Amino acid sequence: MYKNILIAVALEHDRDISGSIEIAQRLLADGGKITALHVMEPISGYVEPYLPEGHRTKRQTETETALAAALEGAKDIAPAIVEGHAGRAIVEYADDHGIDCIVIASHRPEFQDYFLGSTASRVVRHAAAAVHVIR
Repeated sequence: MYKNILIAVALEHDRDISGSIEIAQRLLADGGKITALHVMEPISGYVEPYLPEGHRTKRQTETETALAAALEGAKDIAPAIVEGHAGRAIVEYADDHGIDCIVIASHRPEFQDYFLGSTASRVVRHAAAAVHVIR
């Protein structure tokens, strides 16, 4: 059983996260906590000046709303949003917040994934915490 579980949520893939939530709740020790983390890809520096003013704030608000909707009905799960490269940001967040288990969904690997690596495979390779991959 784990005391501090992180669920990686990719809102842009429009997946149902109920399976990840169920697994995390089964793995949670009494008194433990679950955090649902979404990583927003950063906006390129050369693109940002051309975006309307307030775009970053609007994007953050929309992401918070979407994450809250994805977690609707789930009990005692804290939402968190960070910006960065997904694989790296998940591992860094886990290290910085004492996460002892990461629950992450993965797709079936395609040929390109063997060269580039999916987010899940990067997390599995680099996380100090246990990683539970769901397909």
